[in-house]
Order: sequence, then structure tokens, then C-alpha cells
Amino acid sequence: MKILLQHIAFIAFLIFTASGFAQNDTKKGYNIQGEEVTFIFNLKDYPNIENNDEEVNDVFVSGEFNNWAKDQWRMDKVNDSIYTLKKDLSEFTSDFDWEFKFIVNSVHWAEPSRQFENIANAKSGDIWFHGIYNLKLYSAFATDYGNVSFKLKGYKDAKKVVLSGTFNRWDETGFKMKPTEDGWEVTLQLRPDIYQYKFIVDGNWITDPRNPSKVENEYDGYNSVIDVQKNVTFRLCKFPDAENVILSADFNDWSEHDFKMKKINGCWVYNQKLSGGKYHYKFIVDGKWITDPANTVKEYDYDGNINSVCMVK
Repeated sequence: MKILLQHIAFIAFLIFTASGFAQNDTKKGYNIQGEEVTFIFNLKDYPNIENNDEEVNDVFVSGEFNNWAKDQWRMDKVNDSIYTLKKDLSEFTSDFDWEFKFIVNSVHWAEPSRQFENIANAKSGDIWFHGIYNLKLYSAFATDYGNVSFKLKGYKDAKKVVLSGTFNRWDETGFKMKPTEDGWEVTLQLRPDIYQYKFIVDGNWITDPRNPSKVENEYDGYNSVIDVQKNVTFRLCKFPDAENVILSADFNDWSEHDFKMKKINGCWVYNQKLSGGKYHYKFIVDGKWITDPANTVKEYDYDGNINSVCMVK
């Protein structure tokens, strides 16, 4: 049953871009604004439903995100043709593909008209299905207030320059760069992680000439690499009478001397920039190793020691 539903599923491309999480190109079936995604069902877009004499009593959104439930995500009726449903983006797993569709009266799967620009076809066995889409949810989005600016100097005669990388699964249209006095620029909001990227100049893929960090790719070429880090504050608010407190972790090779913590407002504090990922750490208080009393997340290491865990994302 799930396979059948997936074949007639409604899918769309959702890419976080400018204005918070706004999208570049509006497509049928959804809209993103702020931190909400609004599913939009327009009866006039679905001839198999509109041409049916049956009265529309309700419309639901059904997909992988709600286990293809037929009657959980009820849409609100705006008028005789339009139904909408708003959901917070936190209800979706970041950087994941979702399949979804609209279901009318808990019976009829809404199949889009063939005039939709974002229509695709899929084949299962010997049967072709129409109206197959893929909703891609990316955590990266373009905004003037983002944390990472990508700049390409020169190429002033170029007609179109696009930034593409692992942060948007190498999409070739999502992040269009803006012309500046000395080249092109776009600013993204990116989670801490290590990303690969390239610029597409009038269809020609190039690495970042200002970034010496590169890795080989599967096409016998190279991709530029950027390590986006986040400032993490480690804090120990006990042991006010201690004379010496050290932060020791796998990110500093468990050094017992390098990361000396400072006492600020009665707490021992150390700030460290880290890439996205999981880290083990401990405090050394006057020579005694302890886990973080304020952090309940702990794990054993390969030597059987218990360490506190810091997740950076």
C-alpha cells in the first residue's frame, strides 16, 4: 500500500533561501515563509477531483512525515477551491527527502494536471506513474544576515553565477549570486559542518580561486571545502574554590594543560569553536578528572571511561 501511495505522491522542491526560509521559485502545492511551510491545495489544479461530481468535504496532507496517514493532517478550507495547512519546519527532519500527496474525502488521491512545471514521471515494474515529485528539505538558506559569505572576484561579463554544494545537494539553481563591484556574492545561513562547493559561471563549474582547501571529486576534478564552525561555551558552575580547572576533550587530544578555564561570575568558562559533530570532554579540577555535572548525556569511550558528550549542530 505504501508503495502505491508513494507512486501517486505529491512531491515538491523546498529550498531554504532568502527572507528567513523563503523560497526562490514558488511551485504548486506549498509555500515557505518564516519558519513555517504552508501546504496549498487548489481544487482547480486537480482535474481528476474537480471533474468528479462528489462534494469535497475535507482535504488532508499525507506523506512519509506522518506515515501516510489519511486523516491526521487536515487542511483548513479557505474558499470553495483553496485549502491550506501550516506546519512548523521543526516537524521535518533537516536535509531529508520527503514524499507527500493530497487526499480528498479520505479516498481520492489528488493527481496534478500535466501543466505543472515541477512534474516528473516514475516507473515501477512495467507501469509508468505521472505526477511524481520529490520534496527536499535543506537546512541551508540564503539571507543577508547569514553566517557565511561566498565571494567570487571577477567574471563581470558573466550572465549568471550560481553557488552549488553539499549544503543543497549540488542543486544548480537554488543559490543565485548577486553582482558586486568586484565580482559576485551570496550569503548563506549554514549549520556547523564541513561542506564541499563550487561556483557555476554561465554553466561552467569552477572551484573557489580564493580558497586553497580542496578535495578530489568523482569526476577527476576538485571541489572547494569550507569548515563552518560554531562557538561553544563550556561552563562549570561548581568548585568555586578550585585553583585550576582544565577543559580536556577529544578535540584537543585530551590535553591536560592547554585549555585553562577562566572564572567568570562564579563559573569556570572556556569558549571553543567547533565543527558540527559529536565530541567527548571532561573537566580537570585541581588534578581530578570529572564529567560535566550539568550535562546528563554521557558515553563510554573505547577504553571504558565515561565522558560527557557535546553535540554541535
